[in-house]
Amino acid sequence: MSEHKLMSKDHTGIFDRMLAGGVIANDDPEMKKVWAQISRTIKLSAELNSSTNVNQSRGRLSEIIKSQIDTSTIIFVPFYTNFGQHITMGRNVFINHDCSFLDMGGITIEDNVQIGPKVSLITENHPLAPSQRKDLDLKSIVIKKNAWLGVGVTILPGVTVGENAVVAAGAVVTKDVPANTLVAGVPAKVIKTITEDK
Repeated sequence: MSEHKLMSKDHTGIFDRMLAGGVIANDDPEMKKVWAQISRTIKLSAELNSSTNVNQSRGRLSEIIKSQIDTSTIIFVPFYTNFGQHITMGRNVFINHDCSFLDMGGITIEDNVQIGPKVSLITENHPLAPSQRKDLDLKSIVIKKNAWLGVGVTILPGVTVGENAVVAAGAVVTKDVPANTLVAGVPAKVIKTITEDK
């Protein structure tokens, strides 16, 4: 771990409101706290993405998310996040190269999840009204135990991917994925139910 120390996650004021979901106005008086966190993450991300081994990348991402990532979890760099402290990661997670987690609304990755390269988890959107376009509309993402996200998958705000589910390569997921199913396409639709023998 570098000279930076793990810090306690800040769950007060605007950060609590972000995790609760909904619209945060661009001119919210507490947005300066959000920008301070973004600046910290940008600085630490440069160190993360210069990591030369998985222990180093795990340690540096732990600093960014302000929580110790279990030693059973592997993260390949480059890895991108714009905020960081709203990521929660379980045990025995594998994250392949070139993934992007936009986590202002909260991202939870449960145990034994596999995430392929170039996967994007996006918890942030903006209202359609032109006068509100710069406001944030936040909804959390949850990836349940033993789910597998294939290469180039995009998960949009508010989605839960169920336990043991598989999201096929290139899918764009706009609604919840039931447990034990395979989904594919744009937008993703259920293709089949997964059983132990298939």
